[in-house]
Amino acid sequence: MTELTARGNLRSAAQGLCAQGLTVTAAGVTLVRDATFRLRPGELVTLLGPNGAGKTTLLRGAIGLKPCASGRARIDGQDTAHMVPRHRARRLAYLPQNRPLAWPNPVRDVVALGRFSHGAALGRLPGADRQAVERALTSCDLERLAGRSTATLSGGELARVHCARAFAAEAPLLIADEPVAELDPYHQFRVMDLIRDFVNRGGGALAVLHDVVLARRYADRFIWMKDGRIVADGPPAETLSASRLAEIYAVRGRVEGDRVEIEGPL
Repeated sequence: MTELTARGNLRSAAQGLCAQGLTVTAAGVTLVRDATFRLRPGELVTLLGPNGAGKTTLLRGAIGLKPCASGRARIDGQDTAHMVPRHRARRLAYLPQNRPLAWPNPVRDVVALGRFSHGAALGRLPGADRQAVERALTSCDLERLAGRSTATLSGGELARVHCARAFAAEAPLLIADEPVAELDPYHQFRVMDLIRDFVNRGGGALAVLHDVVLARRYADRFIWMKDGRIVADGPPAETLSASRLAEIYAVRGRVEGDRVEIEGPL
C-alpha cells in the first residue's frame, strides 16, 4: 500500500518489483535470457546496455506487457502476468519509449490520464483525483502550461508532461524507458531531477539510459545488459569501470571516482 502525505511524500511498505529467471522469445529468437533483478521503493536504478541488448523487452516482460517463455515477475507478491491492468497501474507507472498522443489536448487533461486507473474520467475528476493532478503539475513545474495544447510544447516541456502523467497515478514504482531520449542536456537534467525527487519522496524508479555519465550522476544502482543477459547488478562504485565500458559498449573510457570519461571506440 502507498500513502501520500499532505506534502506529497510517498510512504510505502511495498515489496517492489521482483523478477526471477525471465526469458523472453520472439519468432524463435531469445531476446532476454534468465534475467533476475529487483526494484525497491527508495532507489533509482538505471538499466544500461547497447542498442539491441534487450532492455525494453526485459522491462515489458517484467511488468506483464510481454509474455515470458519462463520465469516470473511479481509486484508486491502478485504475478505481473496475471494482474488486471488497472490494478497494475496503481502499483507501477510506466513511461514507454514511444509516447505518441492521439491528438493534441490541454496539458492538464493529458496529466489527468494518470488517474484513469483510479476510476477518474476527463471532466469529472473527484477531489482526490483533482488534487493528485495538481500535485503532479506542480512537481513538474507545469502550472503555467496547464491550459496549453500539447501541440504547442517543446520536446522538453512535453517530456515533463509525460512525467507528470506518470506521477499523477501516485504509484509507488516508476518504470521509464529512455525518459531523456532526444532531449538537450538541460532538459535531460530536468527530467532526471524529477525522477530523483520522486525517489527521494519514497518511490522506486527504474530508468533505461544510454548516457553513462548521466546515470552515474543520479543512480543508486546499475543493471548492465548485453546480448539479452544481465551481466552485472550493483552500485555504480562496484560495477562501473573502464573494463565494463569496454565489455558492454566496446569503447575506451576512464573512471575516477564520480568522474567518467568516454574516450572513443576500441
